[in-house]
Amino acid sequence: MHRIVTLALLLPCPALADTILAKSQITAVTLYPQGAQVTRVVSFNAPAGTHDLLITDLPAGTEPNLIRLTSPDLALGAFALRTDRLPPRSDAKTPALLAATADVTAAKAALRDAQAAVAAIDARVEAAQAQLAFLAALRPEGAALTVESLTALTQSVGAQTLAARQAALAAAADLPPAQTAAEAAQQLLDAAIAARAALSQRDSDYTALSVAIDAPAAGEAHLTVSHFIQNATWSPVYDMTLDRKAASLRIDRGVLVSQYSGEDWAGVDLTLSTAQPSAQSDPSTLWPDLRQVFDPATDAPPVYATRSEAMVADAAPMAKQVGMTLTAVPMLQGETVVYHYPSAVAVASGVENLRLALDSLTMTPDIEARAVPSRDRSAFLLATLTNDSPEILLPGTASLYRDSALVGSVQFAGLAAGAKAEIGFGAIEGLRLKRSMPERSTGDRGFISTSTQQEETAVLTVENLTAEAWSLRVLDQIPYSEQEDLKISFTADPAPSETDFDGQRGILSWQFDLAAGVRQQITLSQKLTWPEGKVLQ
Repeated sequence: MHRIVTLALLLPCPALADTILAKSQITAVTLYPQGAQVTRVVSFNAPAGTHDLLITDLPAGTEPNLIRLTSPDLALGAFALRTDRLPPRSDAKTPALLAATADVTAAKAALRDAQAAVAAIDARVEAAQAQLAFLAALRPEGAALTVESLTALTQSVGAQTLAARQAALAAAADLPPAQTAAEAAQQLLDAAIAARAALSQRDSDYTALSVAIDAPAAGEAHLTVSHFIQNATWSPVYDMTLDRKAASLRIDRGVLVSQYSGEDWAGVDLTLSTAQPSAQSDPSTLWPDLRQVFDPATDAPPVYATRSEAMVADAAPMAKQVGMTLTAVPMLQGETVVYHYPSAVAVASGVENLRLALDSLTMTPDIEARAVPSRDRSAFLLATLTNDSPEILLPGTASLYRDSALVGSVQFAGLAAGAKAEIGFGAIEGLRLKRSMPERSTGDRGFISTSTQQEETAVLTVENLTAEAWSLRVLDQIPYSEQEDLKISFTADPAPSETDFDGQRGILSWQFDLAAGVRQQITLSQKLTWPEGKVLQ
């Protein structure tokens, strides 16, 4: 038989014969952007009859209302989490914990040695400084002093002073490396203590699950526990490498996993889901908003129910919605994307941003150099790609590489299947840009303004200082008008390849190939006219 139960009592409640203590093993985890559904298996020998099964190793952050139980061998009754009267946990230390403890001991010894070395150097410095102070305080006294004895004393004091200063300088030179070594030893000790702490899980990190069971016959029994924890996350991450010669873009997809559940996930079957479990499963409700007017001189203010009162009045039809359960989505449904990791995964508690590789996609983008002389001093390499894969590329952090060289990191907005996106791969320093206004006969630089018109002329210059030709797109703009009184015209030499580029009014585009060592100029003039008496904004 196979039973699935919730927090309801499915069995009669005779007196329980005894309590069976058991531990569980995590077998699978479905990880959400915030939270995780953990599946664990409990195997134990069950005597025939009714018993209280106490599973002692659930993490403290287990959500009690999201626990689900199944068993092919047992009839299951009521269950609940227990945080009091927990049995003592085994104090047997694992090999990993023993190794971590040994690392802490070794790190402490290394720190003591490093600190002793610093103290010895400090003592040398203090001794040299004390000797210098003593020698500086010497004053020859007595009439018996001769020139010869005074000379000998002076030479002796000088030699000792020199030796003391040299000793002080030598000790001072030895001090910084010793201090650096001590700081490094302290950092190693801190890391060793943290590693040991991650393996040393206290009783307070755990809770127990008490389950009423009925075994039809004595023998080995199995119970599957599914529960939800909040303190676990995952997010997509990408390495995007653009190969200009091959005109290809390789996207290496991965995920960053973090979990602070208090227990390690060792060799688990990992599923990543974009679903976001939450308390709200249906859309919000809008309530009728009755508004009235009245004559304050003759009428009393109207009395009508407030919104909260209306909600109470209409609560009865909603009673059937109470008690909705939350379950994970095991497959692709709607906009939910699910990844099943192909091999068993180990994720230690406390790990942050553990990177797991997913797969690689190769796309053929359109590659061009894009220049905006009015804003930038150099052109930028731009790849326009179409997601020809059958699935969405999720939003996440992307590291950008151009011909294997890292150019930066950006927040990738995501890309639906079949959609297009533009990704910049850094500046092209050899494509220099300039936007200038030529001199006019009046002395004004490319700009004339009167009460009814405004004229402007600009020269756009692109110079290729590289050793190769580039497919180049130059962008500039002119203002646009939606008023009949405001007339706007422009001339360009050469004429733009496209006006209203990418659906943006007034954005002009010139597209051409620019050979190595070539300079290209574009002259753009615009004129605005309006009636007398009106003001241009």
